[in-house]
Amino acid sequence: MGIVNRRNAVLGWTVWQVGKRAAKKKAKAAVPTLDRETKKPNKPAIVAAVAAAGAGLMFWRKKSSDGPTPTE
Repeated sequence: MGIVNRRNAVLGWTVWQVGKRAAKKKAKAAVPTLDRETKKPNKPAIVAAVAAAGAGLMFWRKKSSDGPTPTE
């Protein structure tokens, strides 16, 4: 009897499907959303947006400040 058989394949497929569903649900719950009462983004969403903008600006500045390299 081998390790790869139909029963183990079906069991593995089922575990994979359930695990994907649970991971999607958990990821969806972790995404910051709008506050329902004030209709404004909550604090984690604001912090994430500011951090992303700062990282983008740092990357862009680094790329634009790279001049031609001196040759010998």
